[in-house]
This record gives sequence, structure tokens and C-alpha cells, in this order.
Amino acid sequence: MPFSSSSPKTNRAPRREGRALLKGQQTKAAIVEAALGLATHIGLEGLSIGALADVTGMSKSGVFAHFGSREELQISVIREYHQRFEQEVFFPAMAAARGIARLRAMFDNWMKRTSIEIDSGCIYISGAVEFDDRTGPVRDALASSVLTWQAAMKRAIEQCKECGEIREDVSEEQMLFEIHGLILALHYEARFLHTPGSIARANNGFDNILLRYGARPGAQA
Repeated sequence: MPFSSSSPKTNRAPRREGRALLKGQQTKAAIVEAALGLATHIGLEGLSIGALADVTGMSKSGVFAHFGSREELQISVIREYHQRFEQEVFFPAMAAARGIARLRAMFDNWMKRTSIEIDSGCIYISGAVEFDDRTGPVRDALASSVLTWQAAMKRAIEQCKECGEIREDVSEEQMLFEIHGLILALHYEARFLHTPGSIARANNGFDNILLRYGARPGAQA
């Protein structure tokens, strides 16, 4: 009988290990999901191993085993938030034509997400308040995510120039600053002050920015 390395015992062990690994990944994903839900309401600083143990019904040691520290947990939440932000805001906009159409799609998607976060909270904004005067890996992860999104917006503005849809003398940094300012103002007005009509004003503000920077009327659709 020829020798076979696939005996029943050696087959079972990898399958058990694979199932255990998958279960561990699923458990960690469930913890991050719960942590993200908490962080949007109470901020990254409000996260703790104990609070997550209560929410998930796990032991503190069980939660700790998946992350090792509160800092690692916070970074995992930032990465998950950024991934969802990209899926909802950035990637769908890539289907639009380069230029004003794509820039508008990015802003519109950003506004849709912001409209939802008026009730729940934005980790990028709350995190900036919590970590603006600190150093460390959590702040670095948060800043890196925001800078990645800003770089994508800046590139979209550059493409508007390349397509001849805004003036050549436009400063990409200034235009980005003003667009970002609309989102920050919207959060302040709608979430903190509960000012009616804030979403419409933000959308009008974006149209005004395009007009001021010389966007061609036909390119604004």
C-alpha cells in the first residue's frame, strides 16, 4: 500500500485550526463593530475593555485577548471607520467622470454620510477634538485617515483643472479648505446648534465654491 501523508489525524488538525482562526476573526470583527458603535456616540476616549465586555457579553480577558491594549482597540476602530468611509464616499464616486462630476459625487456622498452622522457623531471630528493636543499612535492613525481622504479630494480638484473645468490659477489647497469647512460647519450648526436648513446651506455653499472658482456651467451637472 503506497504511503499517504493525508491520514485522518493530520486532516482533522488543520480543519480545527482553520475553524478556530475563522471564529477568532469573526469575534474580533464583532468587537470592533460594537466598539465603532460606542465610539460614534461617546468618542474614542470613551472606549474601554470593560465597556466593550458589557456590550458584547464577553469577559474582559476575552476582549483583551483580541487586542492586547485599549490603544490597539482604538486604532482598530479608526481603521474600520476609514474603510467604511471609503466604501460609502470615495469608491462610489470613482464611477463619475473625472472633473467636476467626480468632485461633486465625492461631496454628495460625503454629505449623505454627514447627514446620518448628525445624529450619531463623526469619529474624524470628535477624534480631532480628543487628540488634537496629543501625540502617539492613535492620533497618528486618525490623522493619517483624514489626510488620506483630503489627498483624494485634492486630486479630484487637480483633475478639474486638468479637464479645464475650473480656472488654472485656483489653489487646490484653498478650495479643499473651503469644501472641508462646509462639512465642519454643518456638524456644528446641525449637531450642536440644531439650526434648521443647515444641510441645504452646505449644498449651496459647495455650488458657490464651484462658481467662484470658475466652474463651467455645463460641468456642474
